Amino acid sequence: MSHSNQPYRENPLLKRSYNLLAPFYDLVIERSLLKARALSLLGLPKDVPGSVLFSGIGTGLDLPLLPAMHRYTALDFSTAMLSRAKPRGAHLDIDWVLGDSMALPFADAKFDHVVLHLILAVVPHPEKCLGEAARVLKPGGTILVFDKFLRPQQQAWLRRALNPLTRRLATRLDVVFEDVRREVPQLQAVSDRPLFAGGWFRGIVLRKDGGGTG
Repeated sequence: MSHSNQPYRENPLLKRSYNLLAPFYDLVIERSLLKARALSLLGLPKDVPGSVLFSGIGTGLDLPLLPAMHRYTALDFSTAMLSRAKPRGAHLDIDWVLGDSMALPFADAKFDHVVLHLILAVVPHPEKCLGEAARVLKPGGTILVFDKFLRPQQQAWLRRALNPLTRRLATRLDVVFEDVRREVPQLQAVSDRPLFAGGWFRGIVLRKDGGGTG
């Protein structure tokens, strides 16, 4: 398979880094972001079952927070992350997929909802990740985004200075969400609210142009 079909190969160090970080990831991330994750996931319906894709499931910290009524698909590019996630999804109807969030192995308009938690600021090309999420989303479906973003024209000198290192090993610190969404015009913002760290982490709900879900 060509690198154009596996964009993560542009940064092979990132994949190795996340495989190594998997055992320690939860210690750093779980407690601090639990409340923010839960608030973001309130955007999933509680009354109408649907198909939900988690693009970049990581170690599955979202899974215990989910309603069991939906059919889930959990994708990640790290085998170590998926291995840690699977026990957390034992109570759910869930498929596990090893794959790339920037080149999803799914047909168009397959899912009612897509969840992008802490992935847009990790991948080398966040616009490809968001574009792929929109492609596999049904018209009228929603995307739940939770991540750290700079605001347009925000200086944030320290974050930008650290970014060349952090983007190779773990995450980007320079992603401006408004720039990313501009590349995916079929998505409309439904809500956007600060969830953590003084608004650095935001919870955003997007809807795809078109009819209703189902």
